[in-house]
Formats: sequence, structure tokens, C-alpha cells
Amino acid sequence: MSEFQAYLKLGFDHISDLAGYDHILFVVALCAVYRISQWKNILVLVTAFTIGHSITLALSALNVVKFKPEIIEFLIPVTIFLTAMFNVLRKGEQRKFMLNYFLALFFGLIHGLGFSNYFKALLGAEENIVQPLFAFNIGVELGQLIIVAIILAVGYLVMNIFKAKQKDWNLFISGAAAGVALILMAEAKFW
Repeated sequence: MSEFQAYLKLGFDHISDLAGYDHILFVVALCAVYRISQWKNILVLVTAFTIGHSITLALSALNVVKFKPEIIEFLIPVTIFLTAMFNVLRKGEQRKFMLNYFLALFFGLIHGLGFSNYFKALLGAEENIVQPLFAFNIGVELGQLIIVAIILAVGYLVMNIFKAKQKDWNLFISGAAAGVALILMAEAKFW
């Protein structure tokens, strides 16, 4: 296996690892307000999230940015909670997308810091971080796209087969994400 493939697999495994469900939960909350027919919007949002965490991964790997892990451990569930609350409280489709885009990008910066210690440990004494960073982020993006496909498929079934309203689906997913985020915030070693 080449170095590129190894980092690609590590990125994919990192995002799809159920032990790191906070990142999965963020992607699920991000998708809650969209239908399968809006897949292009979701692709843009997930890519914005990836761009955000790519920036902070690179800055952290180069030791330009340093944060205490306890702060990031608290802020990640805050991003999930805020995304879920925005899902429920906003009005207007275009405003939703633009706000979600900027939130995904900004919150990606925070999630990237959550990845950073793991990524730095992977790099070890690696001098050139460009290829490992690129491969790792492609792996993360592929994992996120699978998560998106699953949540969209489940949403399609719930809304089209079981005839649930999109508003109810959004409320259910966003409420569950907000509840888990509150638990994660309470458990964070930030306090």
C-alpha cells in the first residue's frame, strides 16, 4: 500500500469510526434539513466542512495553531448543538443554505482541531505534509459522503415511504443531535 493510500484509509477510517461519532453526528445534523433531491447543496456543505478542517489540520500540523484539547472537546459538541438549533429555528430556504455553508466552513475549522492531535501523531517525523494531508482529507471526505448517503436514504424512506413530513424529520434528527451534543458538552473535561 502506498503512502497516499495509507493516509486515505486513515482519513476514511477516522471519520467512519463509530467511536468518533461526534463528527458523524455533525454531518447528520448538517444534512437534516435537506431532501435527497438537494444532494448538490449537501455536497457543497460537506466540502465546505472538509475545507474548514483541512485548514486547521494543516495549521496544527505545522504548529502554527495550538489549542488545548479540552477546549476543542467542548467546542465540537457546541457546533453540533448550534447546527441542530439553527435547523429548527431558521426560516427561508436560501438563507438556510448560505448560513449552513458558512457554519459548515467555520465549524470545520473547529473539527479540524479535533482531528489535529490524531493527524500529528500519524505524521510523526514526516517533513512534507502536503500529500498526507491531501490523502487524509480525501479519505475523510469519502467517509462523510457515505454518511450523507445513508442519512439521505433513511430520510427518503421516512418521508416518502412512511409519509413523515420533512419538518418532523428535521425536528427528530436535529432534536436527537442536540440532545447527544448536550450530553457530550456536559461530559467534556472543559469544566
